[in-house]
Formats: sequence, C-alpha cells, structure tokens
Amino acid sequence: MERGQHREIGLFGGSFNPVHTGHVALARQLLEAAGLDEVWFMVSPQNPLKRQTDLLDDSLRLEMVREALKGEPRMKACDDEFALPRPSYTWNTLQALGQRYPLCRFTLLVGGDNWAAFSRWYRYRDILDHYRVAVYPRPGSVIGEAALPASVMLVKARLMDISSTEIRRRIAAGLPVSGWLDPGVERIVRERNLYAFSPKAT
Repeated sequence: MERGQHREIGLFGGSFNPVHTGHVALARQLLEAAGLDEVWFMVSPQNPLKRQTDLLDDSLRLEMVREALKGEPRMKACDDEFALPRPSYTWNTLQALGQRYPLCRFTLLVGGDNWAAFSRWYRYRDILDHYRVAVYPRPGSVIGEAALPASVMLVKARLMDISSTEIRRRIAAGLPVSGWLDPGVERIVRERNLYAFSPKAT
C-alpha cells in the first residue's frame, strides 16, 4: 500500500456537552499544526454513573456535533465509541478504528491537562508506541517540551475562553450564549429546552 493512500486523522474526543465554537476553532488550528487531513470529533458515551442532568443522551450530543460541523468539510462527528465495551478506553477505541478504517492513520489530540495524567491511561505506553499524540495547551497546564516522547508533539494553539460548563450554567440561568454556540446548535438547545432545568453544572 502506497503512503499517499493513507489519510491522516486527528481524533478529538470529548463529551461535547454541548459542543461549542471553541471546540471547532481549536480543531481548525490542529488540522494545520499537526498536518492532518481531517479531525474526527469522537463523542464519548454517557457514563452510567452520572446523573442524566449532568450529561445529555449520547444521540443528542452527537446530533449537536453534526450540526456544528455542517460547514466544516474536514471535520466529522464520530459515534464509534457508542458500540464499544464500556468504559471506553482510548487504546481500545484506536484499535477498533484501525480495523474499521485501514487507510487511516490516527493522531490522538489531547489537552495539556489530559497529558499531565496520561501515564494513568489504560495501556498508555502502547498508545505512545503505536500512535502519534498532539498535545495542545490548557489553562494552568505546563508542558515540558524537551521531555516529550518521540511520538508526541506540542501544538501551539490559541484557545477561546469558552467552556461547556459555563455554557450550561448560563443556559440554566437564562443568560445569552450567542457566539458560544453554532446557531444550529443553539436552535436545538432552545427548541428542546436542553440544560434549562439542570442543577449547577459540574
């Protein structure tokens, strides 16, 4: 198989509860900085130990991600983890994706906060041995670039000061979130009254 046949895919995992404009803006930067053909938003399944008010149903969050990415031809919503055993370990996800998409090479996209805890991830050494990891900064995280393994690259990305937690809090309080959500996503939230009656976001 020739090298040119492969596609370089960045795997951007998260609960996306809800997906916001900061997620998409970051993905645009990661596409270029990490030399990717596409970024796939891997929507994480609902944790059965969390209350329904903490995390919307899987299908709803996936629908919102699809809506947010309608104008982004190099990004797509991915629901592959929904069919995998839980908890969803990243190593298992990467292995399943490799079997399903043999012409794709996957780069794991993680924030500095997750990188700081990476040594506690299931089979983290295997991930580093077999996949590329691109680490982007998060507020309060300090990354020693000189000490990074060979398969890990540090991406200089500008983060927007937006969080899903704050969005949920504002919606519950009846405050505006325009500019923080894609208009189509905001329409879904408003029409279905999502997050409006949730307790204080966690």
